[in-house]
Amino acid sequence: MSENANANMGKNTRKFIIVVAVAAILLIVASNAFFYLEEGESALVQRFGRIESVYMREASNTVRTQIENRGVSLHIGTGLKLKVPFIDNVIKYPSKLILYDSPPTEVLTLDRHRLYFDNTAQWRIENPLLFYEAHNNINNAKRRIDDVLYSEMRISVGRLNSYVLISDRELSGQMLLDMADAVNANFTQRGEGISIVDIRIKRTDLPSETYNSIYNRMNTERQRVAAEYRSEGDEILLDVVSQTDRAVISITSQAERQAEEIRGEGDSEAARIYNEAYGRDPEFFEFYNLLDTYRLTVGNRSTLIVPLDSPFAKYLLGITPGAAQAVAAPPVIFEE
Repeated sequence: MSENANANMGKNTRKFIIVVAVAAILLIVASNAFFYLEEGESALVQRFGRIESVYMREASNTVRTQIENRGVSLHIGTGLKLKVPFIDNVIKYPSKLILYDSPPTEVLTLDRHRLYFDNTAQWRIENPLLFYEAHNNINNAKRRIDDVLYSEMRISVGRLNSYVLISDRELSGQMLLDMADAVNANFTQRGEGISIVDIRIKRTDLPSETYNSIYNRMNTERQRVAAEYRSEGDEILLDVVSQTDRAVISITSQAERQAEEIRGEGDSEAARIYNEAYGRDPEFFEFYNLLDTYRLTVGNRSTLIVPLDSPFAKYLLGITPGAAQAVAAPPVIFEE
């Protein structure tokens, strides 16, 4: 019994070891048959030294065309992915923005002044297949960016004077945008699979011997710009004053013409009303005119010589012109 028991125990042990070994092998095979792609990653599947597949979270039409033209399959989406265990090799790259920071570099401006630029840039891997073929890894790509970026910077800075580059922020910002376009055009032309998203200047240092020279040039330039602004302001002032004077003359002339027209219309209307009133009652109109004449001629210290046959004496003395001729009296003198 003991020998049979020992034999059975040995068989069971061997079976258990075999099961455990098979399970371990299956686990190892399973673990090598899958890989996981994160949200901020892209991956290449390499088989016998050749890239078979590209895995990306998303891809533009240009990237799709570039990959498919090389006979490589493109898979979109993240998560758990399948590969051939022990044969396929997975190469992963970050698909998010990568910070590029380099030490200060000396550049020469148009007016032959030396400046030290400390730049930073953000870049990304647009096409992992082209990136692998051109650079293989991030460090090689950073060295390439450093060469191209500072080459373009030397060209761009060499077109500008130092005082303009330092004082004109708008121009400096446009220079950086143009630099990014030029760098990306270089990368695209060579098919390197990377792109510059943003370039910034962290700091600009001046050699001590150029401080005074650049400051004086900046001061002179600012004074020139201020003089231009003042000259433009004087021209605008003269133009506004001239236009205002012309407007005043035109408005005054038009107002005077309208006033004369209104006075003429008023006189005409008054004459019409007088004529109409006279036509309705000539005697009352004559009486009204005589009263108005009395008001204008008779004052506090007036001396009047009025003939008796004058219409002026009609209401003042109560004598009609016909009766005055019959009496034939001498003129009456009034003193007041």
